[in-house]
Amino acid sequence: MRRRIVVLFLLLAVHFASAAPASAKQKLQKSLHMVPMRDGVRLSTVVFRPADQQQPMPVILARGPYGKFGEAAAQGICSNGYVLVSQDMRGRVDSEGNDAVVFHHGGWSKNRDGHDSLNWITEQSWCDGNIATWGGSALGITQNMLAVNAPKSLKAQWVMVAFSNMYSQGAYQGGVLRKSLMETWLKNNKFDPKSLETFVAHPNYDEFWVELNPEARAPDVNAPGVFFGGWYDIFLQGTLNSFTTIHNRGGERARGNCRLIVGPYAHGGFNELTYPENSAIPNAPQAGDAFRFFNHWLKGKENGVAHDKPVHYYVMGDPEDKQAPGNYWRAADNWPPPSTPTDFYFHEDGNLARSEPAADGKRTYQYDPKSPVPTVGGQNLVLPKGPMDQRSIEGRDDVLLFTTETLTEPLEVTGRITAKLYVSSDCPDTDFTVKLSDVYPDGRSMLVTDGILRARHRLGFEREDFLKPGEVYELTVDLWSTSLIFNRGHRIRIAVSSSNAPRFDPNPNTGKSFRADDETRPATNTLHLSKAHPSRIILPVYRGEENRAVRS
Repeated sequence: MRRRIVVLFLLLAVHFASAAPASAKQKLQKSLHMVPMRDGVRLSTVVFRPADQQQPMPVILARGPYGKFGEAAAQGICSNGYVLVSQDMRGRVDSEGNDAVVFHHGGWSKNRDGHDSLNWITEQSWCDGNIATWGGSALGITQNMLAVNAPKSLKAQWVMVAFSNMYSQGAYQGGVLRKSLMETWLKNNKFDPKSLETFVAHPNYDEFWVELNPEARAPDVNAPGVFFGGWYDIFLQGTLNSFTTIHNRGGERARGNCRLIVGPYAHGGFNELTYPENSAIPNAPQAGDAFRFFNHWLKGKENGVAHDKPVHYYVMGDPEDKQAPGNYWRAADNWPPPSTPTDFYFHEDGNLARSEPAADGKRTYQYDPKSPVPTVGGQNLVLPKGPMDQRSIEGRDDVLLFTTETLTEPLEVTGRITAKLYVSSDCPDTDFTVKLSDVYPDGRSMLVTDGILRARHRLGFEREDFLKPGEVYELTVDLWSTSLIFNRGHRIRIAVSSSNAPRFDPNPNTGKSFRADDETRPATNTLHLSKAHPSRIILPVYRGEENRAVRS
């Protein structure tokens, strides 16, 4: 897991290097500090600044759990006219205190380590009062947390692949524990077990999670940010939501001044599909360039940032067909771009079509928690990730497939995707999963995105409403977002089931409190496919301007 984090930061380093001037290595002054927080806990902090610089300078702050940055990162940052401050989070590496509950101490609750660190930096003689924050993954999450009601010294942020709401994007997607992500990340990085224990003790969205939901506090964010993410990333929807909420509803300085960059990236590498070189991070639109953004907001440079389009996203296509539409960057004024919500209905014969079911129909399967559908690709951290071929699991009896006829014309889907399912079960609680795949002419069923919903949370994540045998219920499953042109000659496929493990924690179907015991029971689940109960996927079919590549 740590190796994947290193890979991510190498990508970040490449992005910084692309903006750094080609110059000889400069001499840096390094100092170590134990910075006191409001409760007396001291955080280990390293400061790098040009040795020959006598005047105060703007500062870039990075806070994280994996160890402080060294001279390699400092060279790139200091050569661009900034001081680098890198800090170990509370209870991590050389800092004092306890790291449980992870991220909780860095926001706006009782302890405010992010705010206290900004204030300490502002008081130093080498700081000119202008601070930006930078980093990805956990280092992006710390930025989102400290941005709420931050001191005025915070002038800009560059946030890569980070959640905006820990409950819905980090811990309980669709009300279901992201088992592999949460358990593996916390264990492999040796976080205090109390973090996981606390998360498991709060399976519903409650007051505990409110303090880990910076998205809901967007009006209290007053620093513009670049939000950089990937279509296959574990926190994709967090990247999109951070931009949309802060850019449209943020404080006066943030509102209208944020930037969104989304490419065909995961939280680490994937290899079953390879997108063209124009998709690589160094080739991303310059609106995502951290130094260019910081130079404008911290140094007042008129370098074109103010005139950049706010949104730049990569429209994916078939990367193996050079004639296929897509595989280029597009700019937009906001997210999501214009689209038409288009229903594709599930038919009893396995057809996926725009026409509604002509008669009553249904499909039934048995879901056994002791034999869940195994995870194959998707928005994962340590598991194999990205657009992987689903055929190895599509033949299972507990997976229902619905596939369109071969497309005679390309179809672009850009935006957020939801599925409306009409279901019944003989158990008081169960899960429903939905996968969207792009079926290639050779039969490969390449995963685009997926979602899940725990039935007890169909009316809200703050409450639990259990199922009654024989009754039909409407569920809305959120598959997050994408931008993809399904090429002519391809087909669109939906797979419906009730498990995807270990990506998600299998539902025991008993209706008991989360992890109350080890009891499980098989569930007989039915998907209804009729005029009265038209189960379907709703695809945002793009209706913007003529497709064209942009690089600005």
